[in-house]
Amino acid sequence: MKRISFLLTLFIFVGAEALAQFQNPVTFSATQKKVADDVLEVIFQGTIAAGWHVYGTDIADGGPTRAELTLETQKGVKPDGKLRATGKVQKKMDEMFGMEVSYMEGAASFVQRFIITEPEYEVAGYLTYGACNDENCIPPTDVEFRFKGEKALSNSPLKGEDKVASEPVIATDTASIAISPSDENSTKEVSPRGDLEGALWSPVVDELKAFEEASSSLPLREGRGGSAGGLWSIFLLGLLGGLIALLTPCVWPIIPMTVSFFLKRSEDKRKGIRDAITYGISIVVIYVLLGLLVTLIFGASALNALSTNAVFNIFFCLMLLVFGASFLGGFEITLPSSWTNAVDKKSSSTTGLLSIFLMAFTLSLVSFSCTGPIIGFLLVEVSTTGSLLAPTIGMLGFALALALPFTLFALFPAWLKQMPKSGNWMNCIKVCLGLLEIAFALKFFSVADLAYGWHLMDREVFLCLWIVIFALMGAYLIGWIRFPHDEDEYDEMGEVVQRPRTSVIRFFMALAAFGFALYMVPGLWGAPCKAVSAFAPPMSTQDFRLGDASVEARFNDYDEGMAYAKAHGMPVMLDFTGYGCVNCRKMEAAVWTDPQVADLMREEYVLITLYVDEKTPLPEKVTVQENGSAVTLRTVGDRWSYLQRSKFGANAQPFYVLIDNAGHPLTGSYSYNEDVAAYRAFLEKGLQNYRK
Repeated sequence: MKRISFLLTLFIFVGAEALAQFQNPVTFSATQKKVADDVLEVIFQGTIAAGWHVYGTDIADGGPTRAELTLETQKGVKPDGKLRATGKVQKKMDEMFGMEVSYMEGAASFVQRFIITEPEYEVAGYLTYGACNDENCIPPTDVEFRFKGEKALSNSPLKGEDKVASEPVIATDTASIAISPSDENSTKEVSPRGDLEGALWSPVVDELKAFEEASSSLPLREGRGGSAGGLWSIFLLGLLGGLIALLTPCVWPIIPMTVSFFLKRSEDKRKGIRDAITYGISIVVIYVLLGLLVTLIFGASALNALSTNAVFNIFFCLMLLVFGASFLGGFEITLPSSWTNAVDKKSSSTTGLLSIFLMAFTLSLVSFSCTGPIIGFLLVEVSTTGSLLAPTIGMLGFALALALPFTLFALFPAWLKQMPKSGNWMNCIKVCLGLLEIAFALKFFSVADLAYGWHLMDREVFLCLWIVIFALMGAYLIGWIRFPHDEDEYDEMGEVVQRPRTSVIRFFMALAAFGFALYMVPGLWGAPCKAVSAFAPPMSTQDFRLGDASVEARFNDYDEGMAYAKAHGMPVMLDFTGYGCVNCRKMEAAVWTDPQVADLMREEYVLITLYVDEKTPLPEKVTVQENGSAVTLRTVGDRWSYLQRSKFGANAQPFYVLIDNAGHPLTGSYSYNEDVAAYRAFLEKGLQNYRK
């Protein structure tokens, strides 16, 4: 039975790998529609797979692939305006590219309008689009169309060659139309191998699959963070927030009082325990309802849009700064006392489950000055996931951690005597939490700064502020600075201790804070600082760098690079990438900068980087037969994309494959996975097989 389960798991894994490498996430069709006797619309409609998105038309140069329309034939028509995205376009700030990008999810729609100027017309060309998910991008893909008709012709559906199905797409509101003359003689019919040496372009899909099926190094495969894993992370984040809230002065002292009340108010001990458990369940219900309320008010897509909107990022920044100042002792954030009094009075006048529920609600109101900033921070963080369940799952974790002590101490009342007494240690937790909220506030300001191009929060400025914040945290923990709500400590004679002793726990916490601050110092001169790369602005905003840890490709042409490798007897690493591939840049920043990885790539391999979205036109257009249909290669990027599809059976980027001098794979392929050790093992395995 175990063997069958293992084989089934392996089968599913291999199948998933095949699907992950060759993506077909978007299907497009093109139709024509007469909206008036002299007005024609060409409509492109696409269906996008879950988790993928298609970019729009208003993306600036240097960003991901935008949707563009190229006209090769236009007889009797002229474009009326630019290509328009008519689907539901969303926008967000892309920190990797440092710009705002537009995209569509679920479905994409583009329309180009033409004015018919002659009795008969003909228009032909292609829509170019690109699509990405959280781990991969597909190369720019063309949707070809050709329509003919008459000026007085009524609405006509597509027929035969006029209907096209394709892969992914991208949407936006405006895009330029590139017009090129139609020249039937400029298209050359060739074999799938092109006019190159056959061995280098011959398919090796079966060999690659054999390596991957035989490999036991499953970590070499791309990351598989599913939605379930994401929700578990959110739940654990909420649980951590609830545990921290427990240790604040607003909650910790209430625990023994509340538990003792339930145990003493009833002569029946079982009833007292049951009431305490009901009290804990009521806390869970209250906070889960809060999470549901946030989702119902905003919706998952609206929360995600807010999290990437520049204005709201400034709002989030200011909100966290206010919460941080409150935790540092500047002031207290409290709800109106009339609310608390009204709920407390109502709970006293009622009995049964309603009374217990209202008591739990009173706790939520009374403790808001401590729990409010934590809840606010959690809701802001989970909003970036765009998941419908994220706020609810986050609040579930928070509430479980908050309610658990009330239940446990009711079941085991003897533990109450062993509870640490309230004291200055709780203020210490509040101060550290306040400094952390201020640090995260800078992250949200950074997003707005990138969106507006203020250049106020470049990478070194961000790191400077984080270094100071965590150094101040260490200084506070060690006792060098104090805040308004820190209580004085007294010796046995009743005298104020000017320099209280530092506990062992505070010493180790201070050690961690100072160590983290020092860890970020090299980042001021361009060190990667991978532990904070998810929060800091991109490396492109860094003004000053010492040295260059980047790895540069020796060749950007497959045939030239292969000839060099053969002459020097070196294995080849093919890097299929794109100018608009976000995860490609992440791999280069997080993995390629590792010294051991960089040394292997520079010294042991001939690195050939092939950009599948390179727009340089080929000297001659090439038509190849692929999957039973003709595909036209117009650009250098089309050529490299075809090489990846035909030779390796993959079309997603990033995609790395190691080959020998005859073009045969040395090990399985590698996709997006920022595990440095796995990537290094991938390179070493290929080198080992080459030397054999």
